This record gives sequence, C-alpha cells and structure tokens, in this order.
Amino acid sequence: METDGGAGNVVRNKKLMLKDYIKGSPKESDLHLTTESIELKVPQGSNAVLVKVLYLSIDPYQYIRSTKIEKPGYFSSYSPGSVMASYGVGRVLESGHSDFQKGDLVWGKTGWEEYSLLTEPETLFKIQHSDVPLSYYLGVLGMPGLTAYVGFYEFCAAKEGETVFISSAFGAVGQLVGQLAKLTGCYVVGSAGSQEKVDLLKNKLGFDEAFNYKEEKNLDDTLKRHFPGGIDICFDNVGGKMLDAVLLNMKLNGRIAHCGMISQYTLDEPEGIKNMMNIIYKRLRLEGFVVTDYYHLFPKFLDFMLPCIREGKIVYVEDISEALESCPAALVGLFNSSNLGKKVVIVARE
Repeated sequence: METDGGAGNVVRNKKLMLKDYIKGSPKESDLHLTTESIELKVPQGSNAVLVKVLYLSIDPYQYIRSTKIEKPGYFSSYSPGSVMASYGVGRVLESGHSDFQKGDLVWGKTGWEEYSLLTEPETLFKIQHSDVPLSYYLGVLGMPGLTAYVGFYEFCAAKEGETVFISSAFGAVGQLVGQLAKLTGCYVVGSAGSQEKVDLLKNKLGFDEAFNYKEEKNLDDTLKRHFPGGIDICFDNVGGKMLDAVLLNMKLNGRIAHCGMISQYTLDEPEGIKNMMNIIYKRLRLEGFVVTDYYHLFPKFLDFMLPCIREGKIVYVEDISEALESCPAALVGLFNSSNLGKKVVIVARE
C-alpha cells in the first residue's frame, strides 16, 4: 500500500467522528478516532477538490452542530457517526475544478481528517499570500478576522474617541476587534476568563483596560467602574448576564454587534435578558450578523488586514496543538477558558 500522499495512491486516512449528539458541556469522549482507506483521486467527471489537511480551526460552532438541533436554521446538526468538520488549511493533491490546481494552498471547510475530498469547492479560497503563517487563514486572515472587520466597521461604525467594550476579548474575534478599535482611536476595555488573558490584553494587544469576569461579583458595577460615562459600542460574543449588564451601561444611541453567545451554548435553557427596556429608552441599535453573508468583502478585507500584519499594527495570539488526536481536547478547552488565543490544530507539517 502506498502511503506517500501522492495523487492516485491509496493511503490510510485518520478521521474524528461524532459518536452521538452532545448533551451539556462537550467531553473528549464525545468523539472517536478511526482510520479508513482513501484513494487520493478525484472521481472522474467531478468538480471536487482533494486536499491534504495541514491545519484545522477549532471554533464554538462545532459544538452547536454536534448537538441535536430540533429546528435547523443557519446551522444543522452533524449526523452521529459522521466526520467532524471545520475550517482548515490544506494543499491540493488533485482537482476537478478549474479554479484549483495541484499544489495550490487553500483554506475553507474541511473534515477533521488527514485528507478531505471537498465536493463543494465554492467554499474554498486560494491562498495567494504565503509570507504570513498559514494558520493565520484560520484566524486573523480567515473567518474570525472577517467577522471582526465586518462587525466593527460595517455595524459599529466607530468614531475616534468613542468607548468600546468587548466581551470574550481574548478570543479569535475579540482580540482583533480591540486592536481595530485602538487603530480608530477608541478607548477599549475587554473581559476575559483569567488573569493571564487580562495581562495579555493590556500588555500585548494594547487594550486600555481589561478584567477577569470570573472574579467580578457584580458585572454592572464592574462596567460602571471602567466606563463611568457609559459605553458607545459593545461587540458581544457572550450574551447572558454580561449582555444584561451591558444594556444598563450603554450610552444614548449606542451600538451592540452580536456574532455569538458562548455563555448560552451548553445550557439546557437559555438565560433570559431582563434589561431590554434600555434598548428603547437609550435608542440602542442591536444587530446580529453571520459572517458568511459578507464573504464578498473578503478581497477588501485582505487588502486592509495584510498590510496591518506586515507593518506590526495588528498582532495575533494563537493557541496551537499538534496532531489530529488533540482536536477533542481543543474543543473542550473552548468552553473552560483553557485556550489562550485562537485555537488551531496542526494536522501535518510539510
């Protein structure tokens, strides 16, 4: 049996499968590793693309899709016994699509496996700039980066001198929103889940202030301490009690952008929001968005973000694990605050 990874060979392909729908907080035992044979060849007449997976992104939505979604909307559930999936970076081994050639580096939706046959190549992006780490295309130059860019510039429309609060500020998206806000000339405060993350927000990422929400007894008092004059903009990825406290501290005509609610994902019953009347009294604008609706802005986003990275105006913190087998622990870590930055798994080194 050939195992060198060349096109046309039959190789062993390790993959991570969902055992059954996850209930409650994720556990490593919810997934299992299996190995199957795969021919490294695109079926004749197909427009599929075969890639060798190099990096995988670990994101909260993978948990959502691993639960039983009774009324599928934007997300649908993974089927028990199916391969887990996420954004990944890979190298094309064979292609039936004219936009991709053997040897191309790409990022897009792949399986949690060593080799992926991608039957929807329209979800792939060709990597044109390899002078930055390839893992960045799963973070600062990928879905999280575009989320930060769209949410901050398209929805928040910040102006110099405004006050900005970011929940889950050391996550894949939040750390970028804070830096974009600082580039705009805003006063920026973030919340995170450990003192180490708080220190990194202030000392590495340039936030004006940050706090560990786990050590705060009253989030309303905490926000009033950091924003005595109120909050102009909140970029929220947490929801729940944090959002409730934010509503009490928003300024007149404030803006809140929502791209996630990680505090709610593992709850049997979502927490209710009590302070909604503030939306009316303070004339607030709250808007949720899904980044895939804005993929047409990706070229404009790259033109903005690449120079910022190359010039050192934007830095990005990654938490990188090695080997496909580490993916289950990496997913669990997103929900117990053990990750330190954007979580990425290296599947193969070239």
